[in-house]
Amino acid sequence: MKNQINLLPEDIPTKWYNVLTDIPQPFPPPKDPEGGPSRIEALPKLLIGECLKQESSTERWIDIPEALIELYLRAGRPRPLFRAKALEDALQTPAKLYYKGEFFSPTGSHKVNTALAQAYYAGQEGYERLTTETGAGQWGTALAYAASLLGLKCTIFWVRAVYNWKTSRRNFMKLLGAEVYPSPSDQTDVGRALISKNPHHPGSLGIAISEGLEDSQKDPKATYCLGSVLNHVLLHQTIIGLETKRQFEKIGTYPDIMVSCLGGGSNFGGFILPFVPDVVKGGKKLRFIAAQSKAAPNLQGEYRYDFADHAELTPMLKMYTLGHTAEMEPIKGDGLRYHGCSPIISYLRHLGFIETVAYPSDEKHVFERARLFIQTEGYLPAPESAYSIACAIDEALKCKEKGEAKVIAFNISGHGFMDMLGYQEVLKM
Repeated sequence: MKNQINLLPEDIPTKWYNVLTDIPQPFPPPKDPEGGPSRIEALPKLLIGECLKQESSTERWIDIPEALIELYLRAGRPRPLFRAKALEDALQTPAKLYYKGEFFSPTGSHKVNTALAQAYYAGQEGYERLTTETGAGQWGTALAYAASLLGLKCTIFWVRAVYNWKTSRRNFMKLLGAEVYPSPSDQTDVGRALISKNPHHPGSLGIAISEGLEDSQKDPKATYCLGSVLNHVLLHQTIIGLETKRQFEKIGTYPDIMVSCLGGGSNFGGFILPFVPDVVKGGKKLRFIAAQSKAAPNLQGEYRYDFADHAELTPMLKMYTLGHTAEMEPIKGDGLRYHGCSPIISYLRHLGFIETVAYPSDEKHVFERARLFIQTEGYLPAPESAYSIACAIDEALKCKEKGEAKVIAFNISGHGFMDMLGYQEVLKM
């Protein structure tokens, strides 16, 4: 039995998969609020042209440019799928556990998949600077990396609560040439207004998105890039699930349960979406489970139209949301602390194809599960990925109780080499 299932460089997917062509219609489009200027008409000024085109594409398969495939290969794709045999033995479960190693990335996470794509298209369209937000820091690092490789400048607004304790990751972004500001910041009108009311505001992804958007609008040579939520971001991330599907085919196995953590939805979507038509059209009995925090259980919120950012600069998206001005307590897995979920994932959840579990915001349960994974499998996951591990272990233990030999696949979206302080504080090390 091989515990590592690999693809060769020539096996790398050459097209992204667009799930919008295979899910029940009509899919709810973005819309404008009742008052104020049209956010939809402003989209061409907010997003990269090719990304906006992909956002509403009706093509099932979208070609990955050859130059971008070369960048993916440089970034270590395809990535391995592992059989977690040591973890299975420790749990004494009949379940078979497999995890995708997205932590094998130059910046430590899956975010590179869309960062490279967005930076590539931005350069092709003549932009010189990229602006963005980041929560846990993985997306900001990935965009800084992509900008560096493609000769672009990068400005990052980082949720203050995380900026303050992840000094190593902050320095990594700067090493890659990025400007990094704690959000809310003194660089934008949105940030200054919030700081004037609370100089120690912990920030949120919604606020940081507003700052990134505002900053890009002040500079004609700049464009905004988003690390999650939108259709084109999940499209780029389907390279994860496409590889995973080929790897299971290679060993003649198919998952019964697929698990990943979820904040805005990019790694979860990238992992499961290529399998969705097997369920929606093919009748496969495959469960998709999103692992979240009770600090921001957006998939347990309301399914309605809401803004994607705090300052209401974006169109309104039909999604599960806690409200775009919701206050959410900081957690170590801060990449999961976002008020809304991707419209695609929200729609699939609304149709009954996606389950969700939300873990206590003290994070003890998920970090204890991650510790067992570290001690058996040997890899250090990002705090967000600890949620994926916790859910996979919980499902494996249910299999143990029922005597079921289910195949459980989970995505480890990033490594935790720059997150040890978070583990230390939660686990009292």
